[in-house]
Amino acid sequence: MKPSIANKSAVLLHLDDVYKAAERLRHVAAHTPLMHNLNLSDRYGAGIYLKREDLQTVRSYKIRGAYNCMTKLPKEALAKGVVCASAGNHAQGLAYACRVMDVKGTIFMPTTTPNQKVKQVKLFGKEAVEVVLIGDTYDDAYLAARAFEQVNGATFVHPFDDLGVIEGQATVGLEIIDDADFKIDYVLFAIGGGGLASGVGSVFKQLSPHTKLIGVEPAGSPSMKVALEHGEVVTLDHIDKFVDGAAVKRVGDLTFQICREVLDNVLLVPEGKVCTTIMQLYNEEAIVVEPAGALTIAALDFMKDEIRGKNVVCLVGGGNNDITRMEEIKERSLLYEGLKHYFIIRFPQRAGAFRDFLNVLGPNDDITRFEYVKKTNREQGPALVGIELKNRADFEPLLQRMDEQKIAHEYLNDQPDLFGILV
Repeated sequence: MKPSIANKSAVLLHLDDVYKAAERLRHVAAHTPLMHNLNLSDRYGAGIYLKREDLQTVRSYKIRGAYNCMTKLPKEALAKGVVCASAGNHAQGLAYACRVMDVKGTIFMPTTTPNQKVKQVKLFGKEAVEVVLIGDTYDDAYLAARAFEQVNGATFVHPFDDLGVIEGQATVGLEIIDDADFKIDYVLFAIGGGGLASGVGSVFKQLSPHTKLIGVEPAGSPSMKVALEHGEVVTLDHIDKFVDGAAVKRVGDLTFQICREVLDNVLLVPEGKVCTTIMQLYNEEAIVVEPAGALTIAALDFMKDEIRGKNVVCLVGGGNNDITRMEEIKERSLLYEGLKHYFIIRFPQRAGAFRDFLNVLGPNDDITRFEYVKKTNREQGPALVGIELKNRADFEPLLQRMDEQKIAHEYLNDQPDLFGILV
């Protein structure tokens, strides 16, 4: 039996609309499992449960919003087709929805989109979709999609700032409540544009008002955090796009209004911590997640005292991780954990200088990068040197030995501009 609670807020979704969305999605989107995780529970002294949207039909929750939005369009609108701009999961969700509904879809993606993602969109959409690569950024693709909408009369399906999309994402919340045979103290979900947070948050505020709702953003893209602090939607000048599924310069106007009412807190998680979590989930749990999918689990470290003894649901939003990114993910993780360090070493241009440098390394220190060109008309020759440590505590002793041996060096990790150019 569906519980019916009067919507006391003009902002929150109506539960009846969410239940209707769930009916529409019944034969399209999977009812993904809510799984207790023993290792994480032991680590944090809490009941940690993972809502596995990485196991969804298109390996992310985005199919829910795209399909629900399209089913609410009139037939004459569907006949003219739909269009979207996306470099990730929304494109795949829309492509699959077009294929299932036999609707023509046009998907604009930046030319910088990895081939793996382009192929996935085509795989899910088959003949129903056309992929157009244009521009270098999402903004370029967005403008092109909007222009296409005006010229061709297609309906633009927004990735998050649309009521039908939000209602579709909200069905994740219904499934969590249906499957939980325990009191849910916390629910953590990633925030990009805010569609998932708005939908799940609306459901929990009405059906489980005691549950604390925590949004999680990458530290390099704090669009919702900044908007809430300013009391209005703000367009960020610059973002770190690494956590691509949750990196937007501006949240939605509708999603902001809802999130302002439903969220108890927004946490920012460093991108390096996200990378460490991706590596841990793969090595310890055999779970493959994309950066945005790891956000909520990465956030647990920043709540460990608060959640002890509580039941926590972490929404794992997606598993579309490009394997070609794994080297970058490993590198960012090592940098964040203090295990990878880069230097410019100024070697005296004489025989034995490199051997002297090797003597300052500890028994577990490993040179992972070395770039040096000898120029005989100089007294010193600079080299770019990368060193990987086994333990974070080995760094200070390494610096001390370099000073004692008078190794001329410049540390790069804390110089982001120089680091970005050289490394």
